[in-house]
Amino acid sequence: MWRYYFTLLSLVLAFFLVGVRLFYWQVVRAEELLLLGQSQYGRVVKLLSERGEIKTSDGYPIVTNRPSFLVFANPKEISDKNKTIDLLSQTLEIDKASVSASLSLNRFWVPITNGITLEKKEEVQKLKIPGVGFEKQFTRFYPEASLAAHLVGFVGENDSGDDKGYFGLEGYYDRQLRGKERQAIQIRDAFGRPILAKADERKIESKGRTLILNIDRVIQFLIEQKLKEGVEKYQAAGGMIGVMDPKTGNILALSSLPSFDNRNFSTYENYLYKNPFISNTYEPGSTLKSLVMPAGIDSKVVRPDTKCPICFGPVPIADYEIRTWNNKYYKDTTMIEVIQHSDNTGMVYVSQKLGIEKMLSYLRNFGVGSLTGIDLEGEVPALIRPDDEWTPIDLATASFGQGISITGIQLLTAFSAIANKGVRMEPHVVSKIVTSEGEEIPIYPKKVNSPITPETAKIMTEILVNAVSNGEAKYFKPKGYRIAGKTGTAQIPIAGKYDPHKTIASFIGFAPADNPKFSMLVVINQPTTSIYGAETAAPIFFDIAKNILLYYGISPTE
Repeated sequence: MWRYYFTLLSLVLAFFLVGVRLFYWQVVRAEELLLLGQSQYGRVVKLLSERGEIKTSDGYPIVTNRPSFLVFANPKEISDKNKTIDLLSQTLEIDKASVSASLSLNRFWVPITNGITLEKKEEVQKLKIPGVGFEKQFTRFYPEASLAAHLVGFVGENDSGDDKGYFGLEGYYDRQLRGKERQAIQIRDAFGRPILAKADERKIESKGRTLILNIDRVIQFLIEQKLKEGVEKYQAAGGMIGVMDPKTGNILALSSLPSFDNRNFSTYENYLYKNPFISNTYEPGSTLKSLVMPAGIDSKVVRPDTKCPICFGPVPIADYEIRTWNNKYYKDTTMIEVIQHSDNTGMVYVSQKLGIEKMLSYLRNFGVGSLTGIDLEGEVPALIRPDDEWTPIDLATASFGQGISITGIQLLTAFSAIANKGVRMEPHVVSKIVTSEGEEIPIYPKKVNSPITPETAKIMTEILVNAVSNGEAKYFKPKGYRIAGKTGTAQIPIAGKYDPHKTIASFIGFAPADNPKFSMLVVINQPTTSIYGAETAAPIFFDIAKNILLYYGISPTE
C-alpha cells in the first residue's frame, strides 16, 4: 500500500513542479520568451522612449520634443548600392563614405542617420529607394532658443550611440527624463527575407518623466537680459547671476556668460558647457566678509558696536602689510562701520579674535568647501585646506575673501542663511517630477543646518542694510526699499601673484530685508571700465532687484 501512496505523491509533486515551471515561463517571463522566439526570425531593435519635458514654474516648456525620423536600410535588398549611396548622401546631406560603410555591412538592418525632419523624410520617400525605411523618434526642441542653456544642459550621444543628457538638468535627471528602453522586432519571413513593415512594439514602457522647475520664467528672462547688458557695458570677460528664495532654497533664476546654444552645442568649445555658477571656483573678495562678521558676532568675540583697535593704519603680519582697498583708515571704527566701509583691517581684527579653528569651523558650517547638493550636474566643492596648513597671513587675507575659493552657489546658499533667520537650505532647481501617468512627485524644501542663531542673523541683516544705505553702492539703491547687501572686489591670482588690474567684481544681497522674498548674487568677471564691484555688479543687482520687487507687487516702505 505504501508503494501506491508513494507513487501517487510523486506524480502529484511532479505535476506541481511542471505547472510552476510553465507558469514561470508563460506568465512571469512571457514577453522575454516572446522576444527571444521572434529574434530567431527577426532582429531585436532598441528604441528609446520619448524624453520628458522641462517646464518652468508656470508650466511653460523650455525643453520639449518634436517628431523626427531615423533612416535605416536593409543592404540585402539593395541591388544598386552606388545609386542608393548617391541618392541618400545628396538628399540627406550626409557624408557619402558614411552611407557606403553602413550599406557594406552584412546585416538585415543598418541605421543611416537620425533626427531628420518630416519634410526631409517625405523627400526621401518620393525617391522610392528599395530597402530603405523609417522609424519615428523624437528630437529635443527649445521653444525659447538658448534660454537657461547652462541650467538645462543638452542631449547628446553616449558611446553606444544612444541619447544621453549631459550637464545641468539633462545630465542630473537623465534617468528620469529618458524613460525606459523599448524593444521592437524587425520580422523576417520563412525564407529569411526581412519584412520592412512597422516594428512590433508590444514591449513599450512609458515616456520619460517631466520636470517642473522652481525657475520663474519672467525672472530668468530678466537676469539674462541684464547680465548681457552689463557684460557689454563694463566690457567684461563674462559674468553670472543667481536668484534664490532663501526660505526654501528654490532657485528662481540662474544665468552665466559666455554661454552656448543647446540646439547646436557641438559647434561650441567644450569648456562652455560647464555652468560657472556651480563648476567654477573664484576668490569672492569682500562678499565673504558677510560670512566672517556673523561668525565673530555669533561666537561673541565682537559685538556690532565693538571698536577696532588696529584700524588706524596698515596692519603688519609677518612680512606683509594688510591695507584697506582705498588706503583710507578709520581709527576706533565699529564693526557696523567695518562692513559699511568694507574695511580689510577691521576684518583682520575679527579673524584674529576668532582664530583659525573657529573661523574655518563657521565657514564650513556655512557650507564653504562642501557640495551644496544642488540638482544640477557638474557641481564642484571648492575645498578648504586643513586647519594645520593655515598661517596667520592666510587667516588674515581669508577674512576679506582673498586666498580662499568658493563657488557662486556656495556663496549664495551660505548668504541666504542670514536672510532665513540663520537656517541654511539646500538649493533646488526642480519643484516636482511628473510621471507619464500624471502622478506628481514633489521635492520638498530641505534644511541643511543653522550656522548662526536667529539673533545673529537679525543683527547681521541690520549691518548689511546699513552697508547698502551708507556704503559705496548707496547711489544705485532703489528708493523706499530696505535691502541688505555687500559689495565685493577680488583680485585674480595669476602665476602666483595678484593682478591689480584684473578683478572679480560682485554684489550679494536680499530683499526686502525684513521679509526676504529673494536673495541674489551678481558676479562680473574682469570688468575693464571699472574694476570695482560697487561700480559694476552693484548697479546690475539693484536694477534687477527693483524689477523683481515690482514684479512681486512689493511697494516701497520708506
